[in-house]
Amino acid sequence: MFDKILIANRGEIACRVIKTARKMGIRTVAVYSDADRHALHVEMADEAVHIGHAPSRESYLVIEKVIAAAKQTGAQAIHPGYGFLSENADFCRACQDNNLVFIGPPVGAIEAMGSKSAAKDIMGKADVPLVPGYHGADQDPELLRASSEQMGYPVLLKAAAGGGGKGMRQVWQAEDFDEALAAAKREAMNGFGDDTMLVEKYLTEPRHVEIQVFCDQHHNAVYLFERDCSLQRRHQKVIEEAPAPGMSDSLRQQMGEAAVRAAQAIDYQGAGTVEFLLDHDGRFYFMEMNTRLQVEHPVTEMITGQDLVEWQLRVAAGQTLPCRQEQLTIHGHAFEARVYAEDPDKDFLPVTGQLHLLRPPADNDNVRVDTGVRQGDEVSVYYDPMIAKLIVWDEDRETALQRLRQSLRDYQIAGMKTNLPFLYKLASVDAFAHADLDTRFIERHEQEIFKPDEFDQTKHLLLATLFMLLKESQYHSGDAHSSVDKRSPWLETHDWRMNLVHCQHITLLIDDEPHLLKVQATTRDTLDGYRIEYDGQDYFVAGERFEHELIAHIEGHRQTATVSLQDNKGMLFTQQGRLEFTLPEVDLGMEDASQSQGALAAPMNGTVVELAVKAGEKVSKDSLLLVMEAMKMEHSIRAPADGYVKEFYFTAGDLVDGGAQLMSFNTEAETAL
Repeated sequence: MFDKILIANRGEIACRVIKTARKMGIRTVAVYSDADRHALHVEMADEAVHIGHAPSRESYLVIEKVIAAAKQTGAQAIHPGYGFLSENADFCRACQDNNLVFIGPPVGAIEAMGSKSAAKDIMGKADVPLVPGYHGADQDPELLRASSEQMGYPVLLKAAAGGGGKGMRQVWQAEDFDEALAAAKREAMNGFGDDTMLVEKYLTEPRHVEIQVFCDQHHNAVYLFERDCSLQRRHQKVIEEAPAPGMSDSLRQQMGEAAVRAAQAIDYQGAGTVEFLLDHDGRFYFMEMNTRLQVEHPVTEMITGQDLVEWQLRVAAGQTLPCRQEQLTIHGHAFEARVYAEDPDKDFLPVTGQLHLLRPPADNDNVRVDTGVRQGDEVSVYYDPMIAKLIVWDEDRETALQRLRQSLRDYQIAGMKTNLPFLYKLASVDAFAHADLDTRFIERHEQEIFKPDEFDQTKHLLLATLFMLLKESQYHSGDAHSSVDKRSPWLETHDWRMNLVHCQHITLLIDDEPHLLKVQATTRDTLDGYRIEYDGQDYFVAGERFEHELIAHIEGHRQTATVSLQDNKGMLFTQQGRLEFTLPEVDLGMEDASQSQGALAAPMNGTVVELAVKAGEKVSKDSLLLVMEAMKMEHSIRAPADGYVKEFYFTAGDLVDGGAQLMSFNTEAETAL
């Protein structure tokens, strides 16, 4: 077994590998960029080596720097994690050339599956069922268009070298083909350095079921059952589960054996995942093979009791697989929810910022949180916006799903938008509880998932107001305790006024709508508190505050809450839900630049990839004007009306802050004036 390994990755997967290595007595070396100098994976590792600037193309994707770090520290092997260089054949070859063990498959296996079109040919010869499509080397756009028309729309454009939904576009009608192809090729080139595309018939309601396979260097191979990954948005998985619901023993065996045939066809070694589309009639089709550990591997670990990273290390060290096929069993049910810094209400745009409050549910035998961040860390524009993976397990699917919902409700993050409310609503959809799954599940249940929160807003407003009152009172009390002049009248914090009752007015904004609360200090039943008038009703409110914690009594009802307040933005958490609120800023008469006429703002921090039109060129409504890239995904800026771009403020390659004005746009109506 190895004495020391280097982890050529960052974030939660680097931390995940470090935990298993530490358990096995193996020392670890982390690598980090400028942006990750104080990251959790750097702190957890035994050693860490700086490898470059924040952009991954200048650090984590530079093979020479990673190899040099391994040689410098005396590491014997390199674990690539997933993403970055994990499926890069040149990186695997470089490891071999430098007498470093690559903890993954051999070069030939990576190259065989690195091209989706070549992989289809190999799988067909191995008697693995395939989706109809064009997988050829000729990339003439007219040929790709003709193949699409021959198959019939909808079709799916996929980057041959891709994964994770990048370089992938659904095309529902012929008139959308050219723009979709250009966008998919551009995203593929940016993400993988290869814009080769394949075209497949798009199955409208399949399930996405994948099989975890493992092979060693002694020609042993097993499958560790399946995962259902049907809940997706933008072709990226959101909630995964294992085992797949409704799977018969016969179908499980058929798919498992087909996956093992796929792995053996390329002389595979290590952890791999064979992904299938499963139709309603029970037929399944090979989609792709990922030659690495998957993000969702923890659900397989939870139902099998196996540590897949430990298996990887043992196989890479030349040992045989820890289990034979007949020794592997399924116990219970597990879910994984991916927690992202993103805004579901804005088409899942990634967001950046500081994690002012980060309180995941406590780890135990049923709940596991894999993360690479801590409270106070930054989510930057440079990398994937995943904050954590929440994994839950229980004896059956119904109980595990209930545990998932409760854990999502308990998860508290403030400082930026996250998809936690979206995940909770998604896990609460009746169709999900009944396992009525397919890859368009989110689109089919969009109205139910995105309906407004239903909870007692009045109670949450009272709690937020009480928190601010107690915080202000404690702040002034602190001033009094630290003052040199204990008798100064300016240190008095009571609300006594001569000849009148002191009434304080507090305004809270919720979704930009003002809510006025009138507050008077009072006492009831010897309890000091406040009488708060809101919406024509009076409430007696009292309580205690301990930093973020609030213990409140509202009309005799004791309850607890957590509150994060940064600058003028607050987030309140209770078991019934969460409330975002804002304290109004003082109006100084300054014009909001983002409201200036004719301006289009960047929806998030990112890089300008392409200016799709020229300044002065006439465009119609919804025409593509500019493309931005952030956190590995492209975002299109389109014309709000017929008109033209008067001036672009940035060029391709520029880094842009969220909210910055991208261009000056004139509508036809404005031009006519």
